[in-house]
Amino acid sequence: MASTTEAPERASSPGLEQSTLCGAFQAVAAAYPDRVAIRTQGDAFSITWGEYAERVRAVAAGLAALGLKRGDTIGLMLSNRPEFHIVDAAAMHLGATPYSVYNTYTAEQIEYLAGDAENAIFVTEQAFLDTVLAVQAGGTTVKHVVVVDGESNDSTITLDELIAKGDPGFDFEAAWRAVQPDDVLTLIYTSGTTGPPKGVQLTHDNVIAAGQSFDQIMSFPEGARVVSYLPMAHIAERACSHYLATIFGFTVTDVPDPRQVVGVLPEVRPTWFFSVPRIYEKLKSALEAGMAAEQDEQKKQATAWALDVGRRRTAKIQAREPLTEEDEAEWAKADAMVLSKIRAMVGLDAVEAMNVGAAPTPPETIAFYHSIGLPLAELWGMSETTGSGTCNRPGNIKIGTIGPVSPNCEVKLDEDSEILIRGRVVMPGYRNLPDKTAETFTDDGWLRTGDIGSFDDEGFLTIIDRKKELIINAAGKNMSPSNIEAKVKTSHPLIGQAVCIGDRRQYNVALITLDPDAAPGFAQQNGLDPDPAKMAHSDVVNQAIQEGIDRANEGLARVEQIKKFVVLEQEWEPGGDELTPTMKLKRKPITEKYEAEIESLYS
Repeated sequence: MASTTEAPERASSPGLEQSTLCGAFQAVAAAYPDRVAIRTQGDAFSITWGEYAERVRAVAAGLAALGLKRGDTIGLMLSNRPEFHIVDAAAMHLGATPYSVYNTYTAEQIEYLAGDAENAIFVTEQAFLDTVLAVQAGGTTVKHVVVVDGESNDSTITLDELIAKGDPGFDFEAAWRAVQPDDVLTLIYTSGTTGPPKGVQLTHDNVIAAGQSFDQIMSFPEGARVVSYLPMAHIAERACSHYLATIFGFTVTDVPDPRQVVGVLPEVRPTWFFSVPRIYEKLKSALEAGMAAEQDEQKKQATAWALDVGRRRTAKIQAREPLTEEDEAEWAKADAMVLSKIRAMVGLDAVEAMNVGAAPTPPETIAFYHSIGLPLAELWGMSETTGSGTCNRPGNIKIGTIGPVSPNCEVKLDEDSEILIRGRVVMPGYRNLPDKTAETFTDDGWLRTGDIGSFDDEGFLTIIDRKKELIINAAGKNMSPSNIEAKVKTSHPLIGQAVCIGDRRQYNVALITLDPDAAPGFAQQNGLDPDPAKMAHSDVVNQAIQEGIDRANEGLARVEQIKKFVVLEQEWEPGGDELTPTMKLKRKPITEKYEAEIESLYS
């Protein structure tokens, strides 16, 4: 299995020895000048670390000419493209604080962030230019708008024009060497599920500490390859493909459209791959559908046998039972004949570590990947902890847990089982919110995470749910909606989103949306109109969903089971009324928006 193979020899990255991310960048660029740093699909764009360093120097001089200096902020509204890395790195070398904006945000939402950050410069691309110009016109502090593509106009300048403004005599070396470990490196604005976004201040030392922690967990190989496709406004993507890439000298492939990431994997063959649960769930569904549709009966039977071998082996490992010589021989045969070919087909045959986080992941999903030899492991962290906290180790993964405590972190449970954390990875506080900062920390410096958890006897942590999201039914029984929803979402391919409702109620009900990828095929197979609004009222669709709910209920306690559900007419888009840009449920807005549908289920 990939998680138990002997790892190749590693060399410690010079970036780990630095006290700031600027120092890490310069050390890595000097050590690996000819290694590819950033590329796009098909090498339409590609630069080495040496070239990357030169561009950062040039852009930094241009930003300095616009007045950006140590302690200032700068806003970025960009897709996953090379210019993001270049501009962000240039700003940090000046000691400035770049922050990224979700590309789904409206001008009004961004005005709030710009008002809090007080940035004079905004860097964007043509696709988002109208939104940024509306922010500038909205009375914010934004004076300069830089576009990284297309032509400039009276209100903007291009990146080349910015570079041309730079003073040839600008002392770049002095600027980045003046940056201190406690300087604020970035602002990560929370997605605002429970109120206005809060600006999490992360320092250079926070990020270096996170890098040192991940180095002890993952032992990244020389020249590791990663894919950048999730929003850079989220700590997970910012850390994986920008900050850790800087510390370790990764080769990053930028994919501006996240829907295309699975198609890019065979070209990149990443050595480390991180994603949110939804991507893994979709890939699992696609693989299972492909296996089911196989016309060659011999191949179909061989695949079924190999998967069964993988499932049995995974079950033994998870039960901490020793593997026999017969087990290993059967696995080697199944891997050589079938499973290695599946991994190669999807482009994950070179992966040494695979992680999932940002939301609960159904254990069945993780077990599936283990059964085909991919070491998918849950980890847990927050914006406030630089994305660090706990992590399953590649060679010791316990499915259903978020792993043991990571290096540079201390974790304990409060009296009510709330997870508390402290260490070098923990933020100094929220920007302009001293009261919120004080509320978030205990008197002795532990960060209150808002998550309820439990440790097992091996030190593996399991998250039960968000403290504020636990359901207490009319009989006083505590339940985790996230765990119930995870069961429901994996019970039938048609189910896209599921929201469990039941707080202070006699029984639980669910709001269901149809999966936009699975629904068209289901409609075609059953002779239905593919319009989601019409499918929601189809007896065939509702019967299929009911069958899924029944399967999910089999794995739930009686009090947790879903008694009724309604299929909604519309899909939910990331960044919309119901989902954050990272696809977390906005529970309060959902219950308010669909109050009539919910009440109908209790009438």
